[in-house]
Amino acid sequence: MDDEPATRAIIDRECLPKMFPTHRHDPEFWEHVGRAIASFGFLEDTLKKAYFSFTGTTPVAPEDAERAVEQWGKRLEKIMTMQLWNLAKEFEGAATANPSNSTENIGELVSDIKKAAELRNILCHGSWMLPDNEGKSLPRFSKKDRATGQIVLFADKIGIEYLSQVQAHVTDLICSVVDTVTH
Repeated sequence: MDDEPATRAIIDRECLPKMFPTHRHDPEFWEHVGRAIASFGFLEDTLKKAYFSFTGTTPVAPEDAERAVEQWGKRLEKIMTMQLWNLAKEFEGAATANPSNSTENIGELVSDIKKAAELRNILCHGSWMLPDNEGKSLPRFSKKDRATGQIVLFADKIGIEYLSQVQAHVTDLICSVVDTVTH
């Protein structure tokens, strides 16, 4: 039996490349990732404001006003910490419950937001693999398929053009949410 202690090692942090572990991607790539993710944050904030607007202008019987305001405050506290998927669902309920809402495609808009939320999770939580010769990178990300329960891996490489399209799409979603309130 060997009485020698096991060899141990620690990472020499001083020797890591500058900006590790993101050092192998161009800064422009990370800028576009950041702008796409930041746009999702703005979408979440816009949904919260729209929820506030719709729920705050839904008529309530005078005798129910005090209780409704109390419940509304509690609901707003929950809304403030929700993430995109659930915010979209709550927005849909608030918009369709408000008799002043004249936007007809709320369900379609919410469906688009939920699809975008899945991509948001990939951009935010994926582990980005080394870029290929075109500067595209595969984010290592897996999720459980809601219908089948199977693990699904994201399989598309993402580049700057794709990220720009995502950011533009999220901007369009933001505008559509604002339109539901101002329409």
